[in-house]
Amino acid sequence: MSKPLNEQELHNLAMNLVGKDLEKRGFEFIAVNSKLKKHPQFVCIDKTNQYFFVIVRAVKLPENPNNYDVVWMETFKEHARDKDAKVLYAGVGLGNPDGEELPIYLNEEYLCEYNGIQFIETNLN
Repeated sequence: MSKPLNEQELHNLAMNLVGKDLEKRGFEFIAVNSKLKKHPQFVCIDKTNQYFFVIVRAVKLPENPNNYDVVWMETFKEHARDKDAKVLYAGVGLGNPDGEELPIYLNEEYLCEYNGIQFIETNLN
C-alpha cells in the first residue's frame, strides 16, 4: 500500500521543484534550509552577486499557492533589507488527481500548480 506524504515531505517536494527552476534561471545556491517554517528556504546569488532570499510554500490544492501572509511578509522583507537581499516567493500547490480530499502518495501521480517565482518588492511604502 502507498504511503501518504506528510507535511514535511510535501514541503520537500515543492522545494525540489523550485530548486530546479532556480538552477535553470542561473542562480547559485549559498544555503538551503528544508525545515518547515524556517525561512528562507534558499539563499542564492545571481551573476551580479546580488543575494536573494527565496521562500517556498507548499499548499494542498485547491488552496491558491500564490497567496501568502502579507503581514508576515513585511517582517521578512525588513530582514532582507537589513541583509541587502531581494525576496522571491514560490508557491506550489499539490493535490491528488483522484480528489482534493485525498492525500498525496509517495511514488504516485500528483497535481502540481506552480506559476513560477514571484519577485516581492522590498522597498518601504
